[in-house]
Amino acid sequence: MTQKQYEVLQWASLFLEKNNREVRVAELLLQYHLNVSRTDFFAQMREGIPASIVEKFRADIEKHVKTGIPIQHLMGYELFYGRKFQVNEHVLIPRPETEELVLHVINQIEKNSPVTIVDIGTGSGIIAITLALEIPNATVYAIDISEKALEVAKRNAEALHANVNFLEGDFLQPFVERNLKADIAVSNPPYIAEEEQKTLADTVVNYDPELALFAEDNGLAAYKKIVAQSLGAIRIGGHMAFEIGHLQGHAVSELIRGIYPSSNVTVIKDINGKDRIVSASNLTT
Repeated sequence: MTQKQYEVLQWASLFLEKNNREVRVAELLLQYHLNVSRTDFFAQMREGIPASIVEKFRADIEKHVKTGIPIQHLMGYELFYGRKFQVNEHVLIPRPETEELVLHVINQIEKNSPVTIVDIGTGSGIIAITLALEIPNATVYAIDISEKALEVAKRNAEALHANVNFLEGDFLQPFVERNLKADIAVSNPPYIAEEEQKTLADTVVNYDPELALFAEDNGLAAYKKIVAQSLGAIRIGGHMAFEIGHLQGHAVSELIRGIYPSSNVTVIKDINGKDRIVSASNLTT
């Protein structure tokens, strides 16, 4: 007997809840397997689903419950700023908070003025690609030390028709080596202290690359390196914007002030009221 969509969804939701997994996974994954829009998904709740789709959907739900594999890895993509980005085990799965970092950078840019932006630790390329698409007058560079991550980012740029210059290397090092200068540097670097690893969900710690998550020195090592390297990479009077852990606002602000004492440094809260962005303008030593 053909099962109706609402029956399949109900089974999955209860199964996830019983196993302490996020219930909304059922809706997102079933929508993916049906290959329908969100509107159509809710409009056809009483429609029957082919047994072959139900079987694949159940297998993915059970795999997610058993292993913690993120549904983004099962689907192969995540939405960011309204666009689909390919993701896999080599890159960090995009988070909604990073959209706020991108929007902040967009708001700093004067319309129609040419601007050079560098995205440090680009991962899947979400920041660099989104900025390239949203700011037509921008020249965008994206750097990552991981060759595998850059392969994902390049595929995303090609699929979304974004003009991004990709460089492989350690934070800003390849940018400095080429004597390039940016007006704006932006980064969502690894910022989780290694001792916090045991507090993370298995969907994160077992599947996101450690290189993109953890940093030494209580999570501040990446910021220290980027700020130090930025002296040779950002134009005088330029701008720097970081995504941060919610307890790192003061420490990262002081790192920037130590190198750029005359800069204007602010800590910006995210939609949940937590410190999420450190922004520094008028970068002068």
